[in-house]
Amino acid sequence: METPLLDELEKGPWSSFVSEIKKAAKKSKKAEGLLGQLELSYKEKKTHWKHGGIVGVKGYGGGVIGRFSDVGEQFPGAAQFHTIRVNQPSGWFYTSDALRKLCDIWDKYGSGLTNMHGSTGDTVFLGASTDDLEDIFCELSAASWDLGGSGGDARTPSCCVGPARCEFACYDTLALTYDITMTYQDELHRPLFPYKWKFKMAGCPNDCVASIARSDFSVIGTWRGEIQINQDAVAEYAEKGLDIKFEVVRRCPSKAIKWDGVKLTINNSECVKCMHCINVMPKALRQGEDKGAAILVGSKAPIVQGALLSSVIIPFMKIEPPYDELKALIRKIWDFWDENGVARERIGELIQRVGLGNFLETIGIEPSAQMVIQPRDNPYIFYEEYYESE
Repeated sequence: METPLLDELEKGPWSSFVSEIKKAAKKSKKAEGLLGQLELSYKEKKTHWKHGGIVGVKGYGGGVIGRFSDVGEQFPGAAQFHTIRVNQPSGWFYTSDALRKLCDIWDKYGSGLTNMHGSTGDTVFLGASTDDLEDIFCELSAASWDLGGSGGDARTPSCCVGPARCEFACYDTLALTYDITMTYQDELHRPLFPYKWKFKMAGCPNDCVASIARSDFSVIGTWRGEIQINQDAVAEYAEKGLDIKFEVVRRCPSKAIKWDGVKLTINNSECVKCMHCINVMPKALRQGEDKGAAILVGSKAPIVQGALLSSVIIPFMKIEPPYDELKALIRKIWDFWDENGVARERIGELIQRVGLGNFLETIGIEPSAQMVIQPRDNPYIFYEEYYESE
């Protein structure tokens, strides 16, 4: 197959986008069809994936994204090119045997093309035919894999590696992600929400899963109390050439750190838990001993409306099994969203529309200073008590 435009693209910095499809096309008619359709799309400068055509497996409303070609007669291999989302393990920990099993199933039924991983977190199979969906699902189930979420439902929960590999984790992200996944099976597989809902669990404020920018419900590890300081280790960093005043003190966003050349001091009441100082001097500084998580709500990418970052609604919560407090909060937010949300409206957009105050009042949470995104930026912010005193 002649693909001059894709050949030119293959010369660029992201050549694997084309080269991997070409590799798969040598043994897969589906990948070969995709290659031809892509070439046509670049030539005509328009997509040839058409809207319409819902597909799935029995008992599940989510997990399979239908994709049909409007030039299927020209490229029959890509006429049906559905995407299957496979629920990934917590922290993306796989054994080589598990990966081989996934690849064997996909080589048998699909195009052989995968995405490791999608923005939601799933293992993504690209290119399935409608008639093969049930067989793929049965073989995945027999190998102890499940489908992920898609559509107006809870998308597949994801997390960072947490305490399995990271010394900074403030709670067990892996355990919480597994528990959330198992608890909300109906919400994950049977779309009933106004739009998508994403859980992401980050073990510390470094937020290695970018939950603050990409999830409707972020659980970001944090701590209460003072940062633990080892002054001898601080001195050792200085002796080995670290410019503490420039690299640590001047880069503290809340100006909470002082260094006199001998002793490092931190005004913990001003600390915003950004982790910068700890990241720079991990042998000298450690998080406070009382660990938990901040709960944030409302981020999204710019799809229907513009991008949003999450807002804090619970500054600190202990994250311990069976997670009853956390689950009670989730249920209150879902009830509010179900009652007031409109089609294709994320929870962050709903909060913007009705106002944070009304949202907090409905779910029974008292306002706090941590909820203000830009403190001291607007003098015209009043609590209800202000009006009541007039």
